[in-house]
Amino acid sequence: MSAPDERPWTADLGDGTYRNPVLNADWSDPDVIRVGDDFYLTASSFGRVPGLPLLHSRDLVNWTLIGHALDRLEPAADFAVPRHDCGVWAPSLRHHAGRFWIFWGDPDHGVQQINAEDIRGPWTAPHLVKAGKGLIDACPLWDEETGEAYLVHAWAKSRSGIKNRLTGHRMSPDGRELLDEGKTLIDADTIPGWFTLEGPKLYRRDGEFWILAPAGGVTTGWQGAFRSREFFGPYEERVVLAQGRTEVNGPHQGGWVTTATGEDWFLHFQERGAYGRVVHLQPMRWDAADGGWPVIGDGGEPVSVHTKPAAPEQSVTAPASGDSFPGGRYGRQWQWTANPRPGWTVEHGGDGLRLSCVRTAYAHDLRALPNVLVQRLPAETFTAEAELTLGSEVVGAKAGLAVLGDAFSWIGLERAADGVRLVHRYAETVAEHERDAEHGRPAPEGRVRLRIEVAPGARCRFFADTGDGSGYRPSGQVFAATPWRWVGALLGLFATAPPGTGPAGTACFTGFRTTP
Repeated sequence: MSAPDERPWTADLGDGTYRNPVLNADWSDPDVIRVGDDFYLTASSFGRVPGLPLLHSRDLVNWTLIGHALDRLEPAADFAVPRHDCGVWAPSLRHHAGRFWIFWGDPDHGVQQINAEDIRGPWTAPHLVKAGKGLIDACPLWDEETGEAYLVHAWAKSRSGIKNRLTGHRMSPDGRELLDEGKTLIDADTIPGWFTLEGPKLYRRDGEFWILAPAGGVTTGWQGAFRSREFFGPYEERVVLAQGRTEVNGPHQGGWVTTATGEDWFLHFQERGAYGRVVHLQPMRWDAADGGWPVIGDGGEPVSVHTKPAAPEQSVTAPASGDSFPGGRYGRQWQWTANPRPGWTVEHGGDGLRLSCVRTAYAHDLRALPNVLVQRLPAETFTAEAELTLGSEVVGAKAGLAVLGDAFSWIGLERAADGVRLVHRYAETVAEHERDAEHGRPAPEGRVRLRIEVAPGARCRFFADTGDGSGYRPSGQVFAATPWRWVGALLGLFATAPPGTGPAGTACFTGFRTTP
C-alpha cells in the first residue's frame, strides 16, 4: 500500500558490515524472535492504533514492517481520545506450540495477551491475564523440558507505588491464567547502585533461568543479566552492557536471539529525545572462562560498526515512510492517535488520501485530536513533502502536515471567509492553544505543496509553495520537535472543521515523500 521511498535509509553498508542503529526510528522497547530463517520484531506502540507493529528480517539488519497485531486498544472507551504515553508498554514476542504470542503490560489495566498461528494474523482478541495498576513489561516462558509455563513482569511506580522490582508467576500452559499470587524474583533495592529495574525478558539456557533486564532509566541506564537454577530464585546479577567510552547513552532493554548458524545477538534501544528510542544490534557471546555470563557488544560496550550476522542474503531495505496512497489507502507505517472511527477517511478509486474534515471543538490543539494520522520520524535528518488540496466550504475548516509531540507545529490550509489561506501554527509544551507562526497568505487554488526539513537535534523548518510562481518559501521560525514522556515526536496529517452539523468536506493529501 506504500510507494517506495526515495532512499532507503539502511544500516546495511553493503560490504558485509552494518552500522548502528539498525532501525533509526522510534521502535521502542524491541523484542525479537527467530522462527526458521525468519526474524520477527515487535515494539511498544503506546496509545497509537493499530498497535503492536510487526517487523520481519532475514539478517537482523534489514527490516520491513509487515503489519500490526492489535487492531484496536482495549478497553475501547478508554482509547477513544489520545493517551499518548499509555496503552501498550514493552511487549514480549514468543513462538510456542506452533503459535505466535505477544504479552504486554498496560499500566492502567494489567497484563494482556494475544496469539496467532500466522504472524500476519488473524490475532485473537486481547485477553487480560492479570488485572491491576502498574503491571508492565510482561514476558512469558514455556519450559520445553518440563512443560511448565511462567510469567515475569515489572512495576510502574506512577500507578502502583512500586518500582525497581520484578515479580514472577507460574502460568497455565495455555497462557490465559496465573497459577499463584506471585513472588518477588528480584528486588533491586537490595542491589547497591541499581534503580528503575524493568523490561524483563525471560529465557532458559543450560538448565538455568535467565532474566535479561535493564536498569538505570531510559536515558542513562544499562543492561543487566540475572540467573538462577530455580525460577523463584535466588538470582545473581551482572551488568552486561553499558555506555562505557562510547556515545551510545543508556544502551538497554531488548531481546536476545540465536541465528540458525548458532550466533547470538542482542537488540536494544537508545533513547534519543525527539527521535524516540532507536534500535541497535549487538553481537553477543557466552564467556565460559568467566562463569558463563553473556558478553554483549565489544566487551560490554556498544559497537558502532560490525560484521553482519551469518544469515541468508536479503535485499537492502528499511521500513517504509513515503506513501503515494494508492487507491486512497494509507500504508502500514501510519497509525491513528486513538481508536479510529468510521468516516475519518473517504474511499475513492484514485490515488491520494482523503481525510474528512472532522468537526471538533478541539481543533486548536492537535495533541487532543484522535483523528491525526501519524508515523515515526524516519531518520535524524530528512525532508518530508506532501501536496494538499482543501475541499471544504466551511469557514474554519483546515488541514495540514504536522510535527507532533508535547509541543507541535503544523503548516497547511484553512478556509477563511475570503477564500483559502496558507497557515502555519504551533504550540509550546505548556500552551493549551495553538498560535500563528506566520500570518497566512492566499492560496487561491485551494492547493499547496508543503515541506518540512528536519536537521540534527530534530530542528524543523517549514516551507510552502502556494503555486504563485515563487516556489517553496520558508515559513516561521525553526521549530525544535519534542517527545512526549515516552514517545518520540511524530509526523502527522489531519483535517478538522468547527463544531456543527453535516459533512464539512475533505482534505486530499498526495505524493507524501521522505528523502535524505
